[in-house]
Amino acid sequence: MKRIPDAVFLDRDGTVMEDAHYIKSPDQVRLIPGAAAAVKRINDAKVPAIVITNQSGIARGIFKLEDYEAVRRHFESLLEAEGAHIDASYFCPHHPSVTGPCDCRKPATRMFEDAIRDFRLNPANVAYIGDRWRDVSASKKLGGRGIMISSHMTTGEDRRKVQADGIETAPSLEAAVEMLFRSY
Repeated sequence: MKRIPDAVFLDRDGTVMEDAHYIKSPDQVRLIPGAAAAVKRINDAKVPAIVITNQSGIARGIFKLEDYEAVRRHFESLLEAEGAHIDASYFCPHHPSVTGPCDCRKPATRMFEDAIRDFRLNPANVAYIGDRWRDVSASKKLGGRGIMISSHMTTGEDRRKVQADGIETAPSLEAAVEMLFRSY
């Protein structure tokens, strides 16, 4: 019998909240309909909901670390208003064209590895949910289960890579969470 996952790694922009492309103000934060209920379902299962997000706007000078933190706080307060919460957030402030290569920007795995270490997780029993291949590709490198959802940022190339990797797909975060917990 399969166990519920030790944790669910969630991409933020395009997965839990609308991707407004370089979100730099709390005023731009909009939860995707149904996302708070999906996060609450993860919470109700006593499974950590952990955000893993690339934030290259910091490296590009589009917004500052303080802006990212204000957006994160507002995002989390909107979830909390609907009875859901995020257990931790990890972000990469880099972009290779500005800061050079790094080992944290997805699809690199350092943020996931840090969370696995910090939460003492079994990497074979975690889930990765996001709207891009880079959000879920760590499932093939580190173990666990990847589910890519559809958003306006999901490209044909993302769909091809996910299919080639044998990673599951779902139309929404709600559907992905249903798939995840239905199979355990």
